Amino acid sequence: MNGTTVNGTHTPGTPDSAHPVIVVGAGPTGLLLAGDLAAAGVPVALVERRPHKISNLSRAFGVHARTLEQLDARGLADPLLATGSTITELRLFRRLSLDLGTLPSRFPFLLITPQYEVERLLERRARELGVEFLFEHEVVGLRQDGSGVDLDVRGPDGVVVTRRAAYVVGADGHRSAVREAIGLSFPGVSVIKSLFLADVRLAERPESVLTVNGAGDSFAMIASFGDGWYRVMGWNRRHEVPDDAPLDLDEVKEVTRRALGTDYGMHDARWLSRFHSDERQAPEYRVGRVFLAGDAAHVHSPAGGQGMNTGLQDAANLGWKLAAAVRGWAPKGLLDTYQAERHPVGKAVLRSSGGLVRLARAQNPALRAVRALFSAFVNAARPARAKALAQISGIGYKYPAPHGSHRLVGTRLPDVALESGRLYEALRGGRFVLIAPDGVEVSEGQGGRKDRLTVERWASDRRTTVLVRPDGYVAWAADTADAAAVEAALAAHLG
Repeated sequence: MNGTTVNGTHTPGTPDSAHPVIVVGAGPTGLLLAGDLAAAGVPVALVERRPHKISNLSRAFGVHARTLEQLDARGLADPLLATGSTITELRLFRRLSLDLGTLPSRFPFLLITPQYEVERLLERRARELGVEFLFEHEVVGLRQDGSGVDLDVRGPDGVVVTRRAAYVVGADGHRSAVREAIGLSFPGVSVIKSLFLADVRLAERPESVLTVNGAGDSFAMIASFGDGWYRVMGWNRRHEVPDDAPLDLDEVKEVTRRALGTDYGMHDARWLSRFHSDERQAPEYRVGRVFLAGDAAHVHSPAGGQGMNTGLQDAANLGWKLAAAVRGWAPKGLLDTYQAERHPVGKAVLRSSGGLVRLARAQNPALRAVRALFSAFVNAARPARAKALAQISGIGYKYPAPHGSHRLVGTRLPDVALESGRLYEALRGGRFVLIAPDGVEVSEGQGGRKDRLTVERWASDRRTTVLVRPDGYVAWAADTADAAAVEAALAAHLG
C-alpha cells in the first residue's frame, strides 16, 4: 500500500515498487528514455505535470542527423521524415554556408518538423511498449537512500502518493522539480532577454523551407511545417520586454519585415508567445540514484537548433545503462559514464550555440569584424567546415576512451553495411552489436548474453572486430582479435 498525504498530513505506508525506474517529464527526452527502458524489459512510469495533450506550442522544429540515426535505431526515422521537409544548407551571418549534404550519414540534411510530431511518435512507441503514463501528476518531494528513491507525487485529486523506485530521472524541463529536490544549482545567464514565437499562415510562400536573416537590431526566422503553418521566431534588440508582456501579430510582422525585407503576408496567428533564452547547465547530471536529462540538465540559445536534439541524445545514452543496472549485469562504474560522456557535450553545445548567437547579434565593429573573419575562415577551410557541421549535426561528438584504446572506441559508428542489412537496423533490438570478420567465431548466446548481444558480419572484407553499444557508439574494437580477446571484451562490457 502506498503512503499518502491529504491536506498536508502524511500517512505512512509501503512505497510502490512496481516500477524500478520513474521518469519525470513527458517531453521528447522523457518519452524516448521511458520507451527505451520498456523495450529493455524494465517496467517504467512516466510522470507528467501537464494534462495529456500533444501540444503544438513547442519551440523545437529541427531534427539533426545524429538524432535521426538514433530514431532509425528504433524504427522511427522514416515515419518522422514523412511529417516534414529537409534542407541541405545552413546559412549563418549571410556569408557562412554549411553544406549538410556532405555529412557522412544516411541523413545528410536537417529535417524541419515540429516537436509535436516527434512527441507523437515517441509517445505511441512508449505506450505500445507498456509505459505507465501519469498525467496531471506533480513531483512535490524526493528522498533517496542506498537502495532506492522515494518520490512524492501529487495527483489531480490533490492526494500525494509516495512511489519508490530504484532510480529516478528528471527530464522535466528547465524549471525541473527533480533538480530542485536534489538541491542542484542551475548556474548561467540570459543570452537573449526577449524572443517571440508565432505560428502563422502566409499569403506568400518563402523560397526556402527555412528562412533566416538579421538586419540592424532585428532578427527573424521562418520555418515551414509543411501543412500550411509557419513558425516565426525573432527578436528586436531595442524592444526587450518581460515574457508576460502583450504580443500581437503587428509586432511580429514589423520585426520580420525589418529582418527579412517582407512579412510574406502574415495572417491568422494561432499562437503568439514571448520567452527568453538562457545558458545554464547543472554541475552534475547524477546525484546518487537520481539523474537529469534534457532541459533539466542544460538549456542554451536556439542557435543551431540543438536543444531537443541534445536532450534526445542524453536519453539514448542513459536508457541502456539504466536497463543494465536494473537487470543486474551493468559493469562497475557504468552509470557514472553518463556524467562523464554527456556533461562535456552539454557544455560544448552551450559554448557553440552561445557563440553563434553572440556573433549574430554583434553590434560592436570589432565583433562584426570577428564574425566576418570567422565566416571567411570556415568557408575557406575544409577541416573547419567539417568540424562545424559535425558539431551542429551531432555526429562529431566522441566520448572519452580508456588510455591505449583502439582509435574507434568512443566514436559514433556510421550506418555500415552488414551481411544482414544495416547497422542501425541491427541496433533495433536494443542490444550490443558485435561486428566480426569471417574467421572470428562467437555466438550470441556465448556467456549467457543472448538477451543483450547480437552478432553480425561485415558485408565487406573488413577485418576489424567492433563491439557497438546500443546507442551506436563503439565500446571496443581490435584490428586483429581471436576468440579469447572477443570473450574478454564481452565480459568487460556485457557482464
